[in-house]
Amino acid sequence: MMHGHAPGCACGIDVHAHVIPHDLPDYVGNRLPPDWPSMAPAHACHRHVVIQGSVYRTVSERAWSASRRIEDMETMGLAVQAISPMPELLSYWMAPHAAAQLLRYMNEQIANMAALSGGRLVGMGAVPLQDLDLALAELDHVADKLGFRAIEVGSNVNGKPVGAPEFAPFFAACADKGIAVFVHALKPAGVERLVGPQKLLPALAYPTDVGLAAASVLTSNLIGRHPALKMAFSHGGGTLAALLPRLEQARQVFPDLRDAMPESPSAQARRLFYDTLVFDAPTLRHLVDRFGASQLMIGTDYPFAFHDARPVDSIAAAIADADADVRAQLATHNAARFLGLE
Repeated sequence: MMHGHAPGCACGIDVHAHVIPHDLPDYVGNRLPPDWPSMAPAHACHRHVVIQGSVYRTVSERAWSASRRIEDMETMGLAVQAISPMPELLSYWMAPHAAAQLLRYMNEQIANMAALSGGRLVGMGAVPLQDLDLALAELDHVADKLGFRAIEVGSNVNGKPVGAPEFAPFFAACADKGIAVFVHALKPAGVERLVGPQKLLPALAYPTDVGLAAASVLTSNLIGRHPALKMAFSHGGGTLAALLPRLEQARQVFPDLRDAMPESPSAQARRLFYDTLVFDAPTLRHLVDRFGASQLMIGTDYPFAFHDARPVDSIAAAIADADADVRAQLATHNAARFLGLE
């Protein structure tokens, strides 16, 4: 475990890192779904992810190789990395049984990578949330058969945010089983408002969607009803920190909002977790102030181009004046608590 920060220490725990397997399975069924993904060869040590006949993304061996990933973890200062599917593979828009088939394969691949890693990689599974029964069945599989302690879900499921009432039974089951939930941006709202290249989508639309997803958890009182639920939000909670003061004021002004939220949104927000992936020291300091030093943990978005290659250093730079124990909380201990590694 980390005590303070030493240059080059490999002590951090990363909760936000993705996997794309070298191969994706053939569909088992009569008619291949048009959105069933596949992998195709690219240039050296790279593969194309092909969805609906076009290249969605080109990825390197870092996406599937446990040994290559662990090499990079050394230079990143990481002891442990929780690995979850590339969000596009969550497949909420597919027919439920097709998605269940694909996600079962993904979960098994993640378990295999974790098994090869000597404890350096831990599995974070995925479930077909577009069908509650299938999602609960896969939750049982990842928890009871694969031994995962966390799952990744999208910020919305076909436009319905994670706080929507229809998902409450699923999150209640996560709380009962002690399975932590990591919420990642997916198919974000507001894309039509962006002006410029496609890469603005992860830069601007992702954090907006994550902020609204986190707000939906507060305004639905999900975390109030299920205090044992461990729920984390990617990209520093997105816009949530900026939205909270307005939500607090609205709750003071409008009685129906006060009725909907028996506990203040700021107090609830301090019971959620957030990753540190904000690319800015003052912003990270603000999140520590807003959410508490006990609620932030490393997120890198490895192995994609838009990732934090020095996450432990990012924490040290943001809270250089803080006690070494606070830096150790952000780098290691909070994630250990979230992932059940203590």
